[in-house]
Amino acid sequence: MAAPSCNALGLWLRGSGQCLGRRFTLVSQPFCSAAAASGTLNAQRLAEKLRAQKQEQKTKKQSVPTNSVQRRVQELVRFTQQLQRVHPNVLAKALSRGIVHQDKELVVINKPYGLPVHGGPGVQLCISDVLPILAKMLRGHKAEPLHLCHRLDKETTGVMVLAWEKEVAHQVQELFRTRQVAKKYWAITVRVPVPPAGVVDIPIIEKEVQGQQQHYKMTLSPGYRMDNGKMVRVRASRGAHTAVTQYQVLSSTVSSALLELQPVTGIKHQLRVHLSFGLDCPILGDHKYSDWNKLAPQKLSVGTLRKLGLKQAKARHIPLHLHARQLVLPALESRKEELSLVCRLPHYFACSLRRLGLQMPSQDQSGDNEAECLRAQ
Repeated sequence: MAAPSCNALGLWLRGSGQCLGRRFTLVSQPFCSAAAASGTLNAQRLAEKLRAQKQEQKTKKQSVPTNSVQRRVQELVRFTQQLQRVHPNVLAKALSRGIVHQDKELVVINKPYGLPVHGGPGVQLCISDVLPILAKMLRGHKAEPLHLCHRLDKETTGVMVLAWEKEVAHQVQELFRTRQVAKKYWAITVRVPVPPAGVVDIPIIEKEVQGQQQHYKMTLSPGYRMDNGKMVRVRASRGAHTAVTQYQVLSSTVSSALLELQPVTGIKHQLRVHLSFGLDCPILGDHKYSDWNKLAPQKLSVGTLRKLGLKQAKARHIPLHLHARQLVLPALESRKEELSLVCRLPHYFACSLRRLGLQMPSQDQSGDNEAECLRAQ
C-alpha cells in the first residue's frame, strides 16, 4: 500500500498516518527569524565593543603618563621617531621646512634623526626615496630629482648637501673624497676626555664580535702595543684604514662633556669608535660602541640617569647624540666664495645639554632656536 503523499517540508510519522508538515513549517519560521535577529544583535554588540576598545587605546595613547620616567620616555620617542613611519610626502614636507640653504646649484637640509640615507633590507623609508618629491615641492612638477652629495649615518643628524644637477653632485663628492670639506660635529659624551683637546690618530678595522650575539663592529687597529713596559711597533693589519679625528671639549661637568669633533678622514663610524675605544668617552646614546663584547643598552651612572630623568631599564630609548653641526664647502666652478653651512641642534640634543648642565658656546647660542630649550627649566 502506497504511503499518503506529504509536502516535501513535512514530517511523516510512521504508524500514525499523520503528516506534520504544516506544523513543522509554522514552528520553523519563527525559529529562523529569532536566530537572524540574534545574529544581528551579536554583530552590533561586537562592533560596539571594537569601537570602545579602539577609543580606549586612542585615549590611552594620548593621555599624559603620571610617572616622570614614563613622561621622559614618551618625550624621547616623540622627538626621535616622528618621521620614521610617515608617508613620503609628509617626510618631504618636513625636509623642506628644515632647509638650511638653497641656491641654483645646491639644497642643504637638516637631516632628522633615525632616517637612513639609502634604502636596504628592512628599510621602509629613506632620504633618497623622497628626493623626487622634495624637488617637485621646491621647483614644480617638472623638476628633476635632487642628487645626494654625501651620506650621514642613520642615527646622525645635521648638515646634508643635495645638488640639482648630477655634474654638481660629482664636484661636491670629489671635494669630500679629497678632504677639502671642513666638517665639524658636536657630540655629548659619557665622561670627559683627557686631555681636553687633541688628535686621535689610530687606524680602524672591522671585526667580528664572538659571543652569544655574533655581529660586526668597527674597532681600533693601533700600530703600537706595550711589551714589558716598552712601546713596540706592530705590523699593520691588511684591512685597517687610516683614521684621524681632532677633538676639543666645549663644555664639561664631572660626568659628561660637549665635544666639537673635526674628522680629517671619513671612515665608517670613525667618531664613535675613536671616542669610545680611543678616549674611553662613548657618545651618549651609542648602544653599539659603548661595549665591545655585546649589543645592549648603554650603561650609565646613577647621577647621569637622574639628570636625564630616566632609569637604566629605559636607557635604550636614549638616541645617539651626534650632530653634523657645520660644513664649509670651498668654491665650486660656478661659485667663487666658500659656503659655510650651520645646522641647529635637534630638540632632544638641546634638552639633554640643559639636563646635564652643559653650556653651548656663547657665539652659537645667540642665533639658534635650541637656546630656548637650554634656557627652559
